[in-house]
Amino acid sequence: MKLLVTFCSYVGYGMLWGVSFFPLRVMYLVTDVLFLILYYGIRYRRRVVDTNLRNAFPEKSKEERRRIARHYYRHLCDTFAEFYKLWHISEAEIKRRCVMVNLDVPRHYFEQGRSVIAFSGHYGNWEMMYSYKLWEKGIELIPIYKPIHNKIFDRMTCNIRSRFGATPLAKADTLRVMLRNQKEGKICMTGFIGDQTPNRHSLNFWTTFLNQDTPVMEGTERIARKLNQPVVYLNMRKVKRGYYHAEFYDLCANPGDLEPGELTRMHTRMLEKFIRENPEYWLWSHRRWKHKRPAEQ
Repeated sequence: MKLLVTFCSYVGYGMLWGVSFFPLRVMYLVTDVLFLILYYGIRYRRRVVDTNLRNAFPEKSKEERRRIARHYYRHLCDTFAEFYKLWHISEAEIKRRCVMVNLDVPRHYFEQGRSVIAFSGHYGNWEMMYSYKLWEKGIELIPIYKPIHNKIFDRMTCNIRSRFGATPLAKADTLRVMLRNQKEGKICMTGFIGDQTPNRHSLNFWTTFLNQDTPVMEGTERIARKLNQPVVYLNMRKVKRGYYHAEFYDLCANPGDLEPGELTRMHTRMLEKFIRENPEYWLWSHRRWKHKRPAEQ
């Protein structure tokens, strides 16, 4: 069985590598068909999406939520094509498709000799933010990620994310590496996705997010406060199909001065603001609310 899984993984790896040479306009023809299969055919996680939308937007009509769901599935399918296209996309094309906005926000801190923590969410096409290194030379971009169990696809994902000079870092090594970089005086931007669901042993911080009681991971805030690194928010705003603006917003210059939990609420509210503006671009098929707050909390 293990040999079969390995063989199928390499076959899949090779197919995706080959497909990534096609222009995006051709890859979108495939995702148009994939949308029909996922939404109307196998109904991939339709119940999860419908429940999440109903709880997040009780004020919207059923037809409004259905429209958001349809647009979401189209966008989700497109993100698959856009991610694998990063394998072979040219630097000129990615700079046209992902424009960095408000770069003065992080640069202000870099000029002070300070590293920066960048929060983001599963919104827009978060994978395109790895092209940041093409816009900002001399600053190491370190995106934090959770390794994939399948080693072949984990290696593939890291290769794609590091294509333009980013240095993906496994979540378990985050604090150790950030402490070392700060001790060595290395100026970096460390990127965190802040809307992931904590595991059942880390349900310590709860807040209201999209009209629901929601657990939020505290680890990034603790690191930011411990190292007192400035925190910015990076929003991936979709302009049109295949084109995004990566917008930087200043959140906090000195996290060490904040009360516990304040920074977590700040980046959660920022993400919610963007989701409410264009809800179809968030990851609604994620089981974000699978945990319930214990009664004593």
